[in-house]
Amino acid sequence: KENHLPFLPVGNLTNILVRDGGYRGALISLRGLDRAVCAPAENGRFRIEAQAGAALGRIVGLAADHELTGLEFCAGIPGSVGGAVWMNAGAFGSEIKDVLVFADLIDGEGKKKTLRREEIAFAYRKSNLPANVILCAACFSLSKGHPAQIRDRMAEIVKWRQEKHPLQYPSAGSVFKNLPGMPAGRLIEELGLKGRRLGDVQISKKHANFMINKGQGTASDMLKLIRLVQETVQKERGFFLETEIVVIGEES
Repeated sequence: KENHLPFLPVGNLTNILVRDGGYRGALISLRGLDRAVCAPAENGRFRIEAQAGAALGRIVGLAADHELTGLEFCAGIPGSVGGAVWMNAGAFGSEIKDVLVFADLIDGEGKKKTLRREEIAFAYRKSNLPANVILCAACFSLSKGHPAQIRDRMAEIVKWRQEKHPLQYPSAGSVFKNLPGMPAGRLIEELGLKGRRLGDVQISKKHANFMINKGQGTASDMLKLIRLVQETVQKERGFFLETEIVVIGEES
């Protein structure tokens, strides 16, 4: 801030695409902030408090170890706690906002704040938290569940992801946000774009809402494919397909 540098806090960079010219500023890695604890709360519920850099999978495992239900939908999501809260990560009809109690952060002026769930506006795959906020930690409210059912549900979700997603190739995860009643991958497939390739970046033949790197793919190639999909959807269906990934940095 003293040097007037732009900055961006990042976790595991799982849904961020950096343009080929790089990011001209400071990327603040939160991966070292990875502590997490579980404790009883009121009304028979329990809380997990986790720092922003903690891997989401680790928090899901911690919940299961304590026989707590409510985070199974996050099984197999590769991001961090901070990123999950910032973008309201979700799957299978559940979202982070459903279990969030509060978030600790440092605002753009460098002041520490705690925002309760009700003070944050969440929507599908987004929140109103600005990019220059440093999310430090989050607290989740969970309830006791049946241990076997929790583990079985987690295993079921992980297996589904392994079967449906092209995990053998590098990617930035789901590229586009789903539309009401229409998954983006199905729409892309219906428009004949599944398998389309530009350089070493390809719209996955396994799941059309993933763009995979098959070797030396560039951000430029991926952005061109993204625009191709958006323009085709706009032309054929009359609406704009919004990206779920976050694009940062400068053109080369």
